[in-house]
Amino acid sequence: MPESTTTEASTGTQPETNISAAMRDTVGTELSRQVSYPVSESDIRRWAIAVYWPEEPPAAFLDAKVAAGGVHNGIVAPEEFNPFAWAVAERRAANPDAVIDTNDPDNVEIALGIPGPGLRFQLNGGMETWYGVRMRPDDVITSVCRLGSYSERAGRLGLMLFSRTEDTWTNQNGELVKKTVNTLIRY
Repeated sequence: MPESTTTEASTGTQPETNISAAMRDTVGTELSRQVSYPVSESDIRRWAIAVYWPEEPPAAFLDAKVAAGGVHNGIVAPEEFNPFAWAVAERRAANPDAVIDTNDPDNVEIALGIPGPGLRFQLNGGMETWYGVRMRPDDVITSVCRLGSYSERAGRLGLMLFSRTEDTWTNQNGELVKKTVNTLIRY
């Protein structure tokens, strides 16, 4: 199949593919990496209070003595806890000089420093999340976001491009904490 990044909008015809060789070559490439500050009991308490509001959070998120007798043998963070919500200790991007506009459908390719397909519209295609070990006080979490895959499908409005990014969180011991796969649909 010939390579093409020409879009329907510019030619009035349906492209054979929106996935260029450069795009295909970047599958699996790291888009960004973040490292958190150490998680504190106070961070966990504040998060639990916020997410359970206006109800009282479970004592296992607030009281170290209660948590010590629980299933996790100590305070653990709620699974949806985000150690990057307040500040990030270290942040790296694949293309640090890239000017990122979240409304630009070519954002993924801009972040990688390659030409995008030039499609005009984008929408959230969904998110899947898997959880591993729970976050605990003093954990340092590393987030690595990679380009997972590209695929295409014909739709009413033309050829749609599906881009999947995989964000994997691990703790300082290399244990999986959380993996999220986001799908972006462009056309």
